[in-house]
Amino acid sequence: MHLTPGSISLADWREIYTGAPVRLAPGCRAAIAESAAAVERILARGEAVYGINTGFGKLAAVRIEADDLETLQRNIVLSHAAGVGAPMPVRVARLMMALKLASLARGASGVRPATIELLEAMLDRGLTPVIPAQGSVGASGDLAPLSHMAAAMIGEGEMFVDGAQVPAAVGLADAGLDPLVLGPKEGLALLNGTQFSTAYALAGLFEAERLYGSALVTGILSTEAAKGSDTPFDPRIHALRGHRGQIETAAALAALMEGSEIRASHILGDVRVQDPYCLRCQPQVMGAALDLLRQAATTLLVEANGVSDNPLIFPETDEALSGGNFHAEPVAFAADMIAMALCEIGSLSERRTAMLVDPALSGLPAFLVARPGLNSGFMIPQVTAAALVSENKQRAYPASVDSIPTSANQEDHVSMAAHGARRLSEMAANVDAILGIELLAGGQGCDFHGGLKSSEAIERVRGLLRATVPTLDEDRHMAPDIAAAQDMVRSGKLVDLVGELPGLVA
Repeated sequence: MHLTPGSISLADWREIYTGAPVRLAPGCRAAIAESAAAVERILARGEAVYGINTGFGKLAAVRIEADDLETLQRNIVLSHAAGVGAPMPVRVARLMMALKLASLARGASGVRPATIELLEAMLDRGLTPVIPAQGSVGASGDLAPLSHMAAAMIGEGEMFVDGAQVPAAVGLADAGLDPLVLGPKEGLALLNGTQFSTAYALAGLFEAERLYGSALVTGILSTEAAKGSDTPFDPRIHALRGHRGQIETAAALAALMEGSEIRASHILGDVRVQDPYCLRCQPQVMGAALDLLRQAATTLLVEANGVSDNPLIFPETDEALSGGNFHAEPVAFAADMIAMALCEIGSLSERRTAMLVDPALSGLPAFLVARPGLNSGFMIPQVTAAALVSENKQRAYPASVDSIPTSANQEDHVSMAAHGARRLSEMAANVDAILGIELLAGGQGCDFHGGLKSSEAIERVRGLLRATVPTLDEDRHMAPDIAAAQDMVRSGKLVDLVGELPGLVA
């Protein structure tokens, strides 16, 4: 994949997240070289310029002599590599590296071509720095995690190579690469920016898109299990309201139910007038979630293609302009939106499972099992889903409304984008399990319908489920069943089996 900095698509970023190799398009090399040359011209004027020949943050007024500029850049990397906690997952760390590569290659950061080439080579050869995931407040950039990335580039710290954790100097040497000797501004350019937060937010976005589609599938399975109506998916209802996500979601739900024998069996003579909201309002809730995810995607796509370090170099005038592009407020807002969508996708799913286990609402045997009382059936899986929903409710509190001053009050308002984005992976894992439990419950409910079939698409899903998890005739160890269903959701197979569903980009 050849990346053209500034115009990389959401689909390209998704491919990188799932492991695609990364190379820069050849046309960006000239801008990189000119940006580095501009730094040299600025230095030659002898003026004090932040980040090039001064200290950093609160120490910006301290002038650094020419003989110490190399040490200055090395020191900022080592001193700022102060993260704690578990390492970033490799595929999120790779995405972060690719985001940094694309940002630097815009030619506004003042780094040399050799620096770009080393980062590119590390991505190409599978050298992923070990980056502790905690320690950034989302301004002035994701300093600590990006410093760990830069430290690996200069041969400090550790990196993952073929699944093993090795000293960075060893990993570079074994790959035939020399550690980087940082030039003026290069340390600051590498560790300043929003790429850590943006990588986690994009990862959360891509997982949320998959979960949105999976929840449409499990939602229809539950609708069929409860012998619910497809009338709420009639396009005339949604056209009158006008929300794009709602309209597209309703159409997708209607298509998933088309041709169902189960639906045909109760079109006439059903005494029920309306279904519970968890069935009837799926287009409204899931459509709103889709609209929210698309809004977050718009923000993150702009951020992923932007330049967010400081100061920025403008070679046409040989200026280094200090600003605040490192402030990750847009990413924080986007992460909060994704968190809300994940929370509601899981919440609506759990309500459907709760409806199915209640015979007064579903018309099915209590807790979806024969001989309830002797058997508890799906009683506790629903409790597990409820517990996960409550965890996600707590995690969905907006991170962007929090701030804490840092750097002796020089950095007096921060975005909290880093942990706002990082929580999304845990929330998505919870939704995987919530939907997995609904998949089991919906499949079990449909098994009580005397051999009637759903639509072709949903029958493929039932076939996948029953190939691994048999019908629950009497109580058995439930955890393996839940784990198997969760894996089906996590793998994306539910979406793959039913064909095209609405996504982030229409």
